[in-house]
Amino acid sequence: MAVAKVVFMVFHVLLALALIAAVVLQSGKSAGLSGSIAGGAETLFGGKKKGLDELLSKVTVIVASLFAATALLLVLWK
Repeated sequence: MAVAKVVFMVFHVLLALALIAAVVLQSGKSAGLSGSIAGGAETLFGGKKKGLDELLSKVTVIVASLFAATALLLVLWK
């Protein structure tokens, strides 16, 4: 029983690191006034990495859900 809890704790820490990495790798949604002017040109000419941002967004949601589930599991574990 104790080994399984340690395995879940290690998995939880790995999820935390993955969540941090997924959030840090995402590009910002706004960069102030200059970002709003240049951002229009980027979307017009396809300069944004939309595919990577969408993938990182989905990964963030999945990893955050798993992180919350493992946190609840570890709290309720007796």
